[in-house]
Amino acid sequence: MRFDGTADYVAAPDLTVAVNAAVALGRPLLVKGEPGTGKTELARQVAAALNLPFLEWNVKSTTKAQQGLYEYDAVSRLRDSQLGPGLGGERVNDVRNYIRKGKLWQAFEAPGRVVLLIDEIDKADIEFPNDLLQELDRMEFHVYETGETISARQRPVVIITSNNEKDLPDAFLRRCFFHYIRFPDADTLSRIVRVHFPDIKERLLATALSEFFAIRETPGLKKKPSTSEVLDWLKLILAEDLTPEELKRDPKHLLPRLHGALLKNEQDVQLFERLAFMARGER
Repeated sequence: MRFDGTADYVAAPDLTVAVNAAVALGRPLLVKGEPGTGKTELARQVAAALNLPFLEWNVKSTTKAQQGLYEYDAVSRLRDSQLGPGLGGERVNDVRNYIRKGKLWQAFEAPGRVVLLIDEIDKADIEFPNDLLQELDRMEFHVYETGETISARQRPVVIITSNNEKDLPDAFLRRCFFHYIRFPDADTLSRIVRVHFPDIKERLLATALSEFFAIRETPGLKKKPSTSEVLDWLKLILAEDLTPEELKRDPKHLLPRLHGALLKNEQDVQLFERLAFMARGER
């Protein structure tokens, strides 16, 4: 099995190398990069390209590593034990009735290989990745309530994303194959745009991307717009049927109604308003 991108996902050569190396080594692929550079979508496209089932574990600030393995509902078991035979009390005899399988368990017991996405691991507590070290390394874990050990039938393709909000433990990093998704260059971004807007005119695309990259490199910008945001911006441009000349009418080539697509905080909006004001020569 080899990943070379898909018709719906343009993957840079270094990214395809990283995916295929992680698959060959049987290591989790840890992917970092700016928000909006396609980290989460990568896992879905890898599953599609390799024709494998896809499982997604969305990590939140309250997520615990144990939830990825299983959760034991002791409260429900206690409640059922008080109902008596015929009213649910018989279920208490089998503890398996109160165990909810997590995404790792589902991946391990799948009849074939699957792609498992652990999305935004850096949102959780710092102990979260430490608590998964052995399970991801050995591809097995113990269920204390039943005394059984769950081992992966086939090693899943594990893709882990991080927005770099916090440093991950060294011991965890050593067990992963790491790749940083760089922001695409103009040629790659043009290919990405054409996947989503195949009929866009070349002149409009060239003008829009030229202005987009100028915006990204503006000194003082607090949050640089990402790939997903340029796609939103272009969708609005096409919906408004704007021409390259109309895009250039504004000194920074950002019409006010498009601010919300590219600029995501008031500081950046004010920055461009000042730049536009200065460019018009108004005092």
